[in-house]
Amino acid sequence: MAEQVCVILSAAERAQLAAIAADRNRPRKHVARAQIVLASADRRPAQQVAQSIGVSRPTVWRWQQRFAESGIDGLLRDKTRKPGKAPIAAATAARVVALTCTGPPHQATHWTGRAMAKAIGISLGSVQRIWQAHKLQPHRLRTFKRSRDPSFAAKLTDIVGLYVDPPAHAVVLSIDEKSQIQALDRTQPGLPIKPGRCQTMTHDYKRHGTTTLFAALSVLDGTVIGRCMQRHRHLEFIRFLNAVERTVAADKPIHVILDNYATHKHPKVLAWLTRHPRWTFHFTPTSASWLNAVENFFSKMTRQRIRRGVFRSIIDLQAAINGYLAEHNASPKPFVWTKSAEAILAKLDRCPVLSV
Repeated sequence: MAEQVCVILSAAERAQLAAIAADRNRPRKHVARAQIVLASADRRPAQQVAQSIGVSRPTVWRWQQRFAESGIDGLLRDKTRKPGKAPIAAATAARVVALTCTGPPHQATHWTGRAMAKAIGISLGSVQRIWQAHKLQPHRLRTFKRSRDPSFAAKLTDIVGLYVDPPAHAVVLSIDEKSQIQALDRTQPGLPIKPGRCQTMTHDYKRHGTTTLFAALSVLDGTVIGRCMQRHRHLEFIRFLNAVERTVAADKPIHVILDNYATHKHPKVLAWLTRHPRWTFHFTPTSASWLNAVENFFSKMTRQRIRRGVFRSIIDLQAAINGYLAEHNASPKPFVWTKSAEAILAKLDRCPVLSV
């Protein structure tokens, strides 16, 4: 090729190639090709051209030939090539999708990438790309629980109404207890987080007892009234109600949202409720504790303060909980419910039909 091609440039071509070689915004490959042709037009040997530009001699010969065939436009355009491997056929991709949506034939509950690749006869990467394109994630599982309460719609509408449009001059509280909070101490001290390494903690632990947190979340301003107690019987629940009674202004009615735990319906609790007429209980439907706003506070407290904590006694645990409550109440945020009862019921209608 080096002997057959003799590069001859007109003045216009030389000027255009010189502009390409000097253009700092051009792709590097275009600059190198222009330099090869300019050096070849000066009758320099291929070896010298290759060394000065930093390419191989076959590269010099290739672009000399391309310039002779297609001119400057040929230098700026790569030839089309066949892919290294043929793309996956549409029928094969459809088979992967169909099989993924069914149970595997072997003793497993769901498909894995390697099992699917072996069954279809393609690579693991191909299976992963097909799953990604069709938004299939067989390793993931979403759980659900639909309430069987016959008065579900009425209770849902009542509680959502308290969140969205609370009664005038009334206090709306979401009350529940987080029971059996364990005071866990680790068997060895962990290492703190640092660049390139996450925080460490031993998987085994020492138990130093448990405590129960009774909490009342004010829907209007986001403050939380909390008390730690050793047990969660009706006696402790009544003590907590008395504490809330002393905290809330005497001239305000109190509407309480709480779940169906037996303690909340104990005869002595109902008798206490009769003696305090400004209190009104609104029970969530069965299997619908997600309607209770204080559950969100419990979840946040567990993630931020309890799960990674090290507590060497119940006193340490209760001090940590009380400290978290004080910090939360220093800058509370009102609880905002966004979904209407109609939207929730419409979404539940899309859930699977209840089994008999």
